[in-house]
Amino acid sequence: MKLSLPKPTFWTIVLAFIWILGIYAVFTRFYYGLGAATNLSDQFPWGIWIGFDILVGVGLAAGGFVVAATVYIFNLKTYKPIARSTILTAFLGYLLVIGALMIDLGKPYNVWHPLIMWNHHSVMFEVGWCVMLYTTVLFLEFLPVLFERFRLERPLRIIRSITVPLVIVGVLLSTLHQSSLGTLYVIVPDKLHPLWYSGLLPLYFFISAIAAGLAMVIFESYLSARAFGKELEFSLLAQLSRIIVLVLGLYLMVRVQDMSSRGALQYVFDGSQESLYFLLEVGLGVLLPIILFLTPKIRNNTAGLFLGAVFTLLGFVMHRLNVAITGMTRSAGVEYVPTWMELAVTASIVAAGIVIFRYAAKYLPIFSQEEAFGVHPPPLVSAGKSGRLAMGLLGVLLLAILIGLGFGWMQEKPVDLHLRIESAVAQPASTLELPLPIVYEMGEASPGAVTFSHENHIDPSAPQCKTCHSGIFKMRPLKAGALGSVQMDLLYEKKQCGICHNGDDAFNVEDNCEVCHVAIDE
Repeated sequence: MKLSLPKPTFWTIVLAFIWILGIYAVFTRFYYGLGAATNLSDQFPWGIWIGFDILVGVGLAAGGFVVAATVYIFNLKTYKPIARSTILTAFLGYLLVIGALMIDLGKPYNVWHPLIMWNHHSVMFEVGWCVMLYTTVLFLEFLPVLFERFRLERPLRIIRSITVPLVIVGVLLSTLHQSSLGTLYVIVPDKLHPLWYSGLLPLYFFISAIAAGLAMVIFESYLSARAFGKELEFSLLAQLSRIIVLVLGLYLMVRVQDMSSRGALQYVFDGSQESLYFLLEVGLGVLLPIILFLTPKIRNNTAGLFLGAVFTLLGFVMHRLNVAITGMTRSAGVEYVPTWMELAVTASIVAAGIVIFRYAAKYLPIFSQEEAFGVHPPPLVSAGKSGRLAMGLLGVLLLAILIGLGFGWMQEKPVDLHLRIESAVAQPASTLELPLPIVYEMGEASPGAVTFSHENHIDPSAPQCKTCHSGIFKMRPLKAGALGSVQMDLLYEKKQCGICHNGDDAFNVEDNCEVCHVAIDE
């Protein structure tokens, strides 16, 4: 195998320029710190490196587990020609995500800690382990390509004998962490805008990742056909477009019903910046691809399939960025715009993925499966009809779960606490449904009970609930006589109530004990 260096063309010059900027940005980030290279802050600690490099990168690699499961578990052999390129895309995607994560972490040299410091209650712990294990699975799934290229017969036999178990484990791991990425944002109901916050975010992330993964298969197949002259499996890609329509339709139906049950539809056309981004996301990234793929003249040609895939990917990217950035900026109270260094690092990572894929497709049997040394691919799990039956049963099960969730939404209308915060800013105090007084637990040395009243802590003309509920205290359901937990040592450290009761904004907690504590009768 002879590697030929690329000739100096316009695109190679652009690529070199991007990498030079990226290398400088990475040097600045590690030598001077995150503050010198990014616009991240304590108020907004997650930016484009998490929103795009991680959330988008992992989702775009979802085609790997979808196509692998389709071919090796459900035995739909017609999709076999695109399996290897899809697995390569997924493998590269996860490698680049790990690289981006190392740049974003404040202390990347501690990345090994989850291996021995287990926290079963942490979503990040689960995501970290799943990503690590699934990357290993993708590497093993990709090994047959290398073994065929270098004619390693015995390792090829061994790895092919465990292909099906590997695919099953990969599907399980990918399903877990694709949804868990959405769980990262379930814990911030008072920070994420109602247009994107939902308890069903894990389900949204999983469904949208399936659509994006399939669209990525169409996207890279089209570009590979143009770049390498490989025959485009048009019939297979057309079938994928039909599946994308079903997935996007399910995604849109669940999301609209969920927003309706939470009362969030009122924000769709309120004219705010968030509503504009939401309409662009749904209009260009969900509705338009459905229309394109349902139009025969567009669906029945390669350019039309490519166009529909591009808009599907655009909608997926916008949703992840809206969740990670757009929906968080208002509650953070700061405007976040990535620096050129952040953009340079992201562009460098994307460019690296394109170049590696190009060379892999050029020098490895990616678009054809060689019957090397008489070693045939492993037998698949079931017959074609059984595979289709299994897919149908899974679809019925998913539909039953969604129907069950729908009945739960209709029977129970939970109070969206974030909506309460947003609306409280503009409403007069007389129209607010304020909680009853909250009684705080007494310590052994306490001179008396402390009762907190919301009415004594707001300006009736312009109540600002966000002053306390944007980070100092979490919003809780309205319960009469609820017991709170405030620690005096934290108040003395100017935390919790002590943030305002510091002697300047309000009376000092250290010198006015009797104001809050009611004396106990002897």
